[in-house]
Amino acid sequence: MTVTIRSAEARDARGLASVAAVTFPLACPPHTTEEAKAAFVATMLSEEKFTEYLADDARVLLVAEEEDADGVVEAIGYTMVNLGEPTDSDVSAAIRIRPSSELSKCYVLPGHHGAGVAGGLMEASLAAAAQAGASGMWLGVNEENARAQKFYAKHGFERVGSKQFLVGDRLEDDWVMERPL
Repeated sequence: MTVTIRSAEARDARGLASVAAVTFPLACPPHTTEEAKAAFVATMLSEEKFTEYLADDARVLLVAEEEDADGVVEAIGYTMVNLGEPTDSDVSAAIRIRPSSELSKCYVLPGHHGAGVAGGLMEASLAAAAQAGASGMWLGVNEENARAQKFYAKHGFERVGSKQFLVGDRLEDDWVMERPL
């Protein structure tokens, strides 16, 4: 199997939404209800939303794809980088490096964890943000998601603050992590 990472295009919206529907719930804290996860996926990670994200010049989406022996290509992960300054006041106060960019999404299907796909997506995302003129990158990660925190720390991110993130009707507490590019 061959994995490639490339800039996502409009034709990738369905595959990105499919990966998001599987991976977003896995990153939620245990107390998040199935209804809240499903509602978030339906409103923020649908094929229609990805079509909007892909058309937005202030975002860079990257897709990791795997090609099997029969030549079938399938999306197995993605990242979304939001270019520009944060709109969240807690994030704006916490980050130290300007101009900034946000690693908004970084997900890989469970069957591909530990294979270097997430690391490849991370490196490509950092490069895309730097190419767009950012000097730093920040992200929000749930305070209970130790696995993701460890991954981000391995890639040079350090905790610089906190913010809240709405899933369903509950505000979740996220760490704000940042690194220079």
